[in-house]
Amino acid sequence: MKQNTINYFDSAELYTVNRGRGVRQSMGFKRFDSAAKAIRYSMEELPHALLPGSMLEVNEIRYHHNEIRALYESNLYPLPKKNVDEGNTPNAELPV
Repeated sequence: MKQNTINYFDSAELYTVNRGRGVRQSMGFKRFDSAAKAIRYSMEELPHALLPGSMLEVNEIRYHHNEIRALYESNLYPLPKKNVDEGNTPNAELPV
């Protein structure tokens, strides 16, 4: 786990892949002014179905969905957390 190397206050990019039923896949990209905000978006706003295809990049280090979750659950995570229900899909737009 790369958790000890992250600076939650550095800028970050979040990439998501919407894996449809066919061969065609759509890729989403969103830039954040801090890794903490990108992680919060991933865990609290991004539809849960997109999390497995997500990748966070901070200072050229890539974190995959299980690492994003661990960073969010870490005691070092600096932002307040919502009470996120695993089965509840947040109301957010799918990336295009």
